[in-house]
Amino acid sequence: MNIADYQSPDVIQAALSERRIAIVGLSSNELRASNFVGYYMRRHNYDVIPVNPREQEILGNTCYSSLTEVPGDVDVVDVFRASDAVPAIAREALEIGAKYLWLQFGVISEEGIRIAEEGGLQLIVDRCLKVEHARYIGRMHWLGFNTQVISAERKPAV
Repeated sequence: MNIADYQSPDVIQAALSERRIAIVGLSSNELRASNFVGYYMRRHNYDVIPVNPREQEILGNTCYSSLTEVPGDVDVVDVFRASDAVPAIAREALEIGAKYLWLQFGVISEEGIRIAEEGGLQLIVDRCLKVEHARYIGRMHWLGFNTQVISAERKPAV
């Protein structure tokens, strides 16, 4: 499996154009990366749906125990769980008709990827939703970081 196959800028940008994101493993702890990502995406007008069976409410939104309990459509399923939980999450994402399965940094499951692909989900693997938003839409974009070429060298004067 080549992880780079699941890091297509076109797929990432298409996923970022969707507005309803379920974050599986979203934590109410403000020091956790999942909380920061959820907060950031909410600040950028995304509908963030917390999925965590141990919580009632996160970031002012009702928290659901599983994807199948979420009312309405979900466009992107962003995963902040251990890799061994991904196959079950991929199955739930397919069951609810999600369009994208986004696996955060370090969340890599060959079985989960296979399940998602066979079910027709678009995949982003080993990338951060917040970082990619900043790269393609947010402030990093404004500074030119979406070129994927970062250099301290000045361009020659014309």
